[in-house]
Amino acid sequence: MSQRNQRVSPEDVHPIACPIREIFDRVAGKWSVQIILLAVSKGPIRFTELERGIEGISRRMLTLTLRQLERDGLLVRTVYPTVPPRVEYTATEMARELRGAFEQLAAWAVRHQDAIADAQRAYDDRQEKVAAN
Repeated sequence: MSQRNQRVSPEDVHPIACPIREIFDRVAGKWSVQIILLAVSKGPIRFTELERGIEGISRRMLTLTLRQLERDGLLVRTVYPTVPPRVEYTATEMARELRGAFEQLAAWAVRHQDAIADAQRAYDDRQEKVAAN
């Protein structure tokens, strides 16, 4: 039987995989990476600065992502008692630690972008041939 046809039972999955996958999903999400990098590189940052610095993010998505990152302990939200209230977000030590991992991942992507593009073209060519037959 080919591996493609084999089913993975719950016993085959490492018990820690699901919680770690959830953390990866949140930390490495499209918006989370950008928010974390901005908060790490700029120090305390305001909501409007984040909104201007992240192209394409809606206010709602920014708010939801900030709340999740705060809940996960990656950002600290500080409200200053001014009129209007001033709110800043600061990266925690855990978030600052992620910067190196993100930089390594970006370097990997740069090193392999041509090979990935070549693989994608080859795959697409194979798919077109299959569809034509």
